[in-house]
Amino acid sequence: MEIIKSEKEFDEVVAGNEKVFVDFYADWCGPCKMLAPVVEGLAGKHPEVKFIKVNVDDTPELAQRYGIMSIPALIVFKNGETAQASVGFQPEAALERLLY
Repeated sequence: MEIIKSEKEFDEVVAGNEKVFVDFYADWCGPCKMLAPVVEGLAGKHPEVKFIKVNVDDTPELAQRYGIMSIPALIVFKNGETAQASVGFQPEAALERLLY
């Protein structure tokens, strides 16, 4: 899964893909660490979706843009627009529902 390092890179990925699943996280966040393998498993099952990670400590401007107050925060973009969002650890089935 690609880790996004800048606003420009983020904007290009969201604009360049029909469906993008974004995992906003931080390295120190316990629930984020628990969620990572769940998201990676989901990414393996859905090659039609672009999965990316955004470290809120490295790119605080993106966290601010999307009002991220708690992590892990997950946002699914469809055709460049926010379609679904979720905060906190979620089981794989709940994350899968975010995609459709």
